Amino acid sequence: MAKIRIPPVLRPSVGGEREIEADGSNVGDVLRALVAKYPDTERQLFGADGDLNRFVNVYLNDEDVRVLGGLETKVGDGDTLQILPAMAGGMV
Repeated sequence: MAKIRIPPVLRPSVGGEREIEADGSNVGDVLRALVAKYPDTERQLFGADGDLNRFVNVYLNDEDVRVLGGLETKVGDGDTLQILPAMAGGMV
């Protein structure tokens, strides 16, 4: 089972949990298991095409999954996924 660290902005969608465990053989499976348990997270994690929302970064053990294998990146027992919403802004 993998651990998923939930950022503060998503915690209301998962009952306030900071960390959740979910099964799956790859990143996509683990995130879909999260969505199955907490449907409100789907729009925040996935785009209409079923791929990761472009405003969400997911790290597997501190490595960006987009440079690994995306949603197909293999996940093992004890691995940790960190969800980080992209931040925008700056000076105008």
